Amino acid sequence: MKKTLAVLAAVACIFSAFAGGKKEAAPAQAETKAKDYSNYTIRIYSNSNSTERTTWLINAAAKAGFKISIDDNSVISGDTAAVQAANENKDGDVIFGLNETRWGQLINGTYENIKLAEFTPSWANKLGDFKFDGKAYGLVIQNILMLYRTDALGTNGNELHFQHWSDIADCGYKWYRQGKVGGTTNANINNSMLYPYTDPNSPAGGITVEGWKKLWNYCANGNFTGDSYGFDPLNRGDVQVSTFYSSSLYGKIDAAAEGSKNPITSSNWKLVDIEDGTYYIAEYIGIVDKAGRTAEQTEAVKAFVEWFGSGETQAAWSEEFDSYPCNADASHAVYGDDIPVIYTIKNFALKTVPGTNMNYASYVAAHSSEWTNIMTNLGFYWADASKAVAEPDWNNLDWATLTQKK
Repeated sequence: MKKTLAVLAAVACIFSAFAGGKKEAAPAQAETKAKDYSNYTIRIYSNSNSTERTTWLINAAAKAGFKISIDDNSVISGDTAAVQAANENKDGDVIFGLNETRWGQLINGTYENIKLAEFTPSWANKLGDFKFDGKAYGLVIQNILMLYRTDALGTNGNELHFQHWSDIADCGYKWYRQGKVGGTTNANINNSMLYPYTDPNSPAGGITVEGWKKLWNYCANGNFTGDSYGFDPLNRGDVQVSTFYSSSLYGKIDAAAEGSKNPITSSNWKLVDIEDGTYYIAEYIGIVDKAGRTAEQTEAVKAFVEWFGSGETQAAWSEEFDSYPCNADASHAVYGDDIPVIYTIKNFALKTVPGTNMNYASYVAAHSSEWTNIMTNLGFYWADASKAVAEPDWNNLDWATLTQKK
């Protein structure tokens, strides 16, 4: 990841768990495979498909003996579009990106034309919990973070300790909140807020009414500043507490002075200490069981997945695109033993939800559409404060209707 040693050293002073910077950069490309598989074009669908990523992957794969076809985000944008295109076109060999929620849907057969092939790569044992055994395997990790300023524009040295993410609504400081329901980052912030309030028997989308009240207060009393994400208002000092996603944090800190007269530095911010932990998402890769593909072609697809998810290739991908690899070999190549503290926080996405046999990520997958409908129907997350809607009459709501689209 592109972070300066100075930033990392300063962060080490703040977090005793973080001891230093990363190792010397991994090679830009993985070694070329001995066998040439380029006689078959491997069709890939992904939401991790910026122009830079697709160009890099096409070129690196070619050097490794593979020919791939992948659309950039000018053609397919977002996980929904990627999965829908794969389902409609029926020509995919590989899907990568997405997150636990979407992968749970793929594995459980939500999409009629997408069936995942049974496959276990040689590096599966390097991924910890980030795998769906036999189906999909983690590539990169990120999570949602809650940050606060510790200087005069923040808490003036007071430390923040919460039990739950939703405690931000009672923290006594100004906080940033998003201005819309949709979006992966926004959804994962909401997932984090709702985590303590699961109730499989609740008609309110499997969340207690108390949980919806708390999320409403977070929205109603928070500050939307017109920014896409929460780092910029914190950087300007508009709020004392905010949320952001991990993969871009250090780069934003490096460039903080460009967007503020009173910027975030390596010494004037901390992570809120949240007892629950945080909601991680991992991007996975899986092989589609494509009709009509020959054994030789399937061999090429499996070899590509082996190459792309390997420690060497994922270290190069991490260096190039500021991401954190699931593969322990790749992580060690980039960081050695000095894992950034933002990736050592407890992960409640994989905790079992009481009263179910599902982890929280699977629970989110099962209820996410209901949650979106509830928030949309009740008017959560108005961007214009002058157009704020009245708080719902929580004791007299028709949840059967609210969990459905308008």
